[in-house]
Amino acid sequence: MIHPKYGHYIRQIIVFAIIWLIFGTLYALLEVGLLGSTTIAYPTTGIDYYFGNNILYFSLGSLLMGAVQGSIEVLWLHKQFSDKPLWVKILWKSLIYLFLILLFLLVLTVVTSWVNAPSGSLDASATDRIQGFMGQFSFWSIVIYAGVTLNIALIFSDIQEYIGRRLLYNFLLGRYHHPNQECRIFMFLDMKSSTTIAENMGHAQYFQLIKTYYANMTDAILETAGEIYQYVGDEIVISWPEKKGLYKSNCIQCFYKIEKDLYRNRQKYMEEFGIVPSFKAGFHIGEVTTGEIGIIKKDIIYTGDVLNTTARIQAQCNTYDAKALISEALMNKLPASSSFTFTKLGKLKLRGKKDDILLYRIEL
Repeated sequence: MIHPKYGHYIRQIIVFAIIWLIFGTLYALLEVGLLGSTTIAYPTTGIDYYFGNNILYFSLGSLLMGAVQGSIEVLWLHKQFSDKPLWVKILWKSLIYLFLILLFLLVLTVVTSWVNAPSGSLDASATDRIQGFMGQFSFWSIVIYAGVTLNIALIFSDIQEYIGRRLLYNFLLGRYHHPNQECRIFMFLDMKSSTTIAENMGHAQYFQLIKTYYANMTDAILETAGEIYQYVGDEIVISWPEKKGLYKSNCIQCFYKIEKDLYRNRQKYMEEFGIVPSFKAGFHIGEVTTGEIGIIKKDIIYTGDVLNTTARIQAQCNTYDAKALISEALMNKLPASSSFTFTKLGKLKLRGKKDDILLYRIEL
């Protein structure tokens, strides 16, 4: 089974490949529409034209180019511009990718010309025509088309990052246009003494602390297949579908990994902020109604008692001087192979609810 973190990267790369495949295939279809199905040679180069070969090589070449761009973007370039405005990202990345586009088109032109050549090889006159073609507007129009494709892929990737992959795809597919019932696990994670910290360091510095704090959680959330539902100031709500959250105790592992990452970066926090943040968390599982709301600004939200209950569980961390509390309902569903131990504490009484919630401390 693919590790959730690497699965996330692969899905991002596949998006680039699909976008390029669509536009590459579309270009081949536009080309035959403009040239006509009876055309036997390109007007600008005189090189033989075969629609079957072209659509195959344009499609495969575009798919490969998309995978290359996606790999560079996801695995390297994205991190270099993570703190830059969107227009700066697009401008600099476009310039960087321009070289790749020119190389891609040169290789594609040579390959298609070589395959379509009757002799099965390129003679001197064909090479001269290719060089001449690269100086004409028809070549640069293809560069512009490829550049537009590249930027559409970049913008789509950035939109996906800003609003979330799951949210974006659910909007596109209309999955939650009508409300659905599902069982989900929630973790409410809150920074301890956040009000005092904010007052002591000032709002600007406190914002940088929060930004760094959330950034350090990224790997832990990806590695445990978590989904960020909301940021509420210094509180983050992470959610899992029941199956993913219970698999290898992902929901609890997420908390454990976040704590490990913060501990590993404690020196950096001390040097930059003068404190090492700590947090408390509450876990619960239950049925939610998931649906799309809003007219001016759309969103996908969860509604159900489980959210209020999880927030109340997290609030009890102060009462029991605990880092993490879990409901009995969720604890009983965790796999027997779980390496975590739990200490029974007490009951949480909820207004309007007949049954109390039995709480356990998670011992790490």
